[in-house]
Amino acid sequence: MSGTKNVYVVVSQSGTMPSRVLRKITGAPYNHVSVSLRADLKQMYSFGRRYKYYPFWGGFVQESPTSGTFSRFPNTKAKILSVEVSDEQYEGIGGTINRMFQKRQKYHYDYLGVGLAYFKIRHQSEYSYYCSAFVKDLLQLHGVKAVESLPKVVLPIHFLDMPGAKLVYDGRLRDYTI
Repeated sequence: MSGTKNVYVVVSQSGTMPSRVLRKITGAPYNHVSVSLRADLKQMYSFGRRYKYYPFWGGFVQESPTSGTFSRFPNTKAKILSVEVSDEQYEGIGGTINRMFQKRQKYHYDYLGVGLAYFKIRHQSEYSYYCSAFVKDLLQLHGVKAVESLPKVVLPIHFLDMPGAKLVYDGRLRDYTI
């Protein structure tokens, strides 16, 4: 018999220079999104900066509320959503993340894609994503219906409107506990 599990979507605003610029441009209060298979968020995955002090070399990264870029910005605001998925979807998402993490040096941040997103143009390139395109494509690849209603060109703020997603936390990311 098949059960269900939860995947966590973390929509955040750290205060980094790029996130402040994106906030000015988009007007959105949140400009980053990550995904986690763990309720404690000790391992989150996204596309962002590889080094916490150098914003211009990005790619597929593992994040945590208390390490990397988030450790430099303790007042990072976040909304954490829980999305129910089947056991099969959960395992598939985990498998895709593991495969990508094993080959993480092949993946790059899609600077062109994030720029074109402002104009509602979707840019697709092998081994290249920006955070919200990655999270949407990952969940869509594994048949998570909650992302079907998201726009083709998705921004982090759009995840807050996913049908069926449950808001489990709203506050400073560093203060989140389960």
